[in-house]
Amino acid sequence: MKQLLIRADDVGYSRAVDLGIERSVREGLVRSVGVMPNMPEAAHGWSLIADCDIAVGQHTNVCLGAPCADPALIPSLLQGNGEFKSSREYRACYKEGVDFVDFDEAVIEIEAQLARFVQIVGREPEYFEAHAVLSKNLSEAIGHVAREHGYTYQVPSFDPSAVVQCGGTPVRMVMRSQAPGYDPAAAIRETVEEMRDGETVVFVCHPGYLDHYILTHSSLTEDRTTEVDALLDPDLRAWLEGRGDLELIDYRDL
Repeated sequence: MKQLLIRADDVGYSRAVDLGIERSVREGLVRSVGVMPNMPEAAHGWSLIADCDIAVGQHTNVCLGAPCADPALIPSLLQGNGEFKSSREYRACYKEGVDFVDFDEAVIEIEAQLARFVQIVGREPEYFEAHAVLSKNLSEAIGHVAREHGYTYQVPSFDPSAVVQCGGTPVRMVMRSQAPGYDPAAAIRETVEEMRDGETVVFVCHPGYLDHYILTHSSLTEDRTTEVDALLDPDLRAWLEGRGDLELIDYRDL
């Protein structure tokens, strides 16, 4: 039996993103969502779906907005204005083999975001991972905090062919957004067709609608709206649910 986990990241990124995620959960295929605890709209986004039967994870964010920890304790993560260094800066340094993230400082911020997560959601996360950055020290810090608390840690991967660990389960992570001609429904179908029997795949989505904040702070824009449409597509749902070789799961099943 194949297992497909459809995940929606970025709860709290903006009000419009929150509205798209709400529809993708209530009317669509999403059963696992990641909350960005430091973002001002995180509590609003969670309030829209708090009554839904879904797995919720900490989508640890250290490249957008202000930190949850005391800025004086985490200087390696911050710009001069007190906000996080951008994902663009992470990517540039990664290409040069530079990791500016201090492990101990990352642990401080991750723990602070966890405290905020529990305050917003009212329970501990069902899984633990990070938003859109390339940093070995950050990944190790997230893994460390997850182990300390006994959480399911989703090891990151940007290679859809690579098998990584999520808790004790080997999974592949697939994210096709921003690819030329991206068609989310077709990408999900192709992913399922390519899966081997017994394989578990996490298909990562970023459904949402657009507002001024997302348009000025993210390179991922129109694809968010097409993902909402795909996740609400009744034909896609019928195709997935009608397959005898596929189980739709969430992080609580791993």
